[in-house]
Amino acid sequence: MEITEVRVSPIEGDEKLKGFATVIFDNEFVVRDLKIISGQKGLFVAMPSRKMKDGSFKDVAHPLNNEMRRKLEEAVLKEYDKAKAAKSEEENQ
Repeated sequence: MEITEVRVSPIEGDEKLKGFATVIFDNEFVVRDLKIISGQKGLFVAMPSRKMKDGSFKDVAHPLNNEMRRKLEEAVLKEYDKAKAAKSEEENQ
């Protein structure tokens, strides 16, 4: 399974939540609402989740191994960096 497209929407005004991402796999399957979070060790990608009755959260989609998680996070954060740079460039013009 290959990541064929990543779309990122950076947001401002939130200390931890930095943006949302949509990832398309093999031009056939889409996963929306991944969150780009600023944590203690830098940025990371949180999988889409839903709130359970007991108040906990459960991922509705997630990688099954560390290699796929790494590939997914690298692709999303790369696009996030591009989107932030483009936005900064627009503001400076």
